[in-house]
Amino acid sequence: MRYAIRHVTHFDYAEPVAFARCNLRLQPIDWPGQRVIDYSLTIRPGGRTAPARAQAGLAHVTRLVVDQPTRELTIESVAHITVDRPIPVPSADDPTLADVARLARDSRDLSPLSPAAYLYPSPRIPVNDEIGRWCAEDLSPGRGVLEAGIALARRIQREFAFDPAATLVDTPPAEAFAKRGGVCQDFAQIMLCGLRAAGVPAAYASGYLRTLPPPGQERLVGADATHAWVLIWCGPVLGWVGVDPTNGIWMATDHVIVAIGRDYGDIAPIDGIVLGSGAQDMDVSVDVAPQE
Repeated sequence: MRYAIRHVTHFDYAEPVAFARCNLRLQPIDWPGQRVIDYSLTIRPGGRTAPARAQAGLAHVTRLVVDQPTRELTIESVAHITVDRPIPVPSADDPTLADVARLARDSRDLSPLSPAAYLYPSPRIPVNDEIGRWCAEDLSPGRGVLEAGIALARRIQREFAFDPAATLVDTPPAEAFAKRGGVCQDFAQIMLCGLRAAGVPAAYASGYLRTLPPPGQERLVGADATHAWVLIWCGPVLGWVGVDPTNGIWMATDHVIVAIGRDYGDIAPIDGIVLGSGAQDMDVSVDVAPQE
């Protein structure tokens, strides 16, 4: 499937902003089953951009500096990308969770996607015994890693309510877990907390969902915005496999990865500093359109 992706973020400032410096993580990465054909970034009314290094995880980072006073700022990201990703099928030959945990501990990989980098708590996903115990019901050590991963994702989808009013971008996993509600970021971070508690490497994936579903299929929760899901390291043969706990499905051709990190803090689409004295309004629109 080929997609045209347009992601527009518009800021309105109550008072002129004298200076802004932002990190943009908007350009999709190349990933197994996914290839970026072309990409463009437009800043209005203007600013200076330069490549920057990802501090953690895997992302294309662009540093944006705006040093002329402005009352508004528009950041438009456009990409064309192909996705051809099969749906995983659990097998009796899959490594168990215990196998994966052992292989991750023994790994000497030092790359940004080393399983060891995703075994431990991260700044936004600390240890939580209650979440760990709840997730452990699906994560018995002798269970196949693919079977266990999709079972946990589907349980989160069944038992948690998608409620944008329940949480904020900085809501910790423990609070979303107690409310049994939230958005895709919350569900991904709860699942990550449980997998890591079981000794299984798990990464936070940020990206997009196809905006309009194929004929006869239901629209996925999280379309029209940035989306978050989970990548599970399933051993050196299977590698990283994606599951979407918001929808209870595998990562397949409807998902486009933009960036991968330990948690949202590593791969926020836009972050940085703004020097100004007034409030701001932000409007975001995302369209992921399939093309023939």
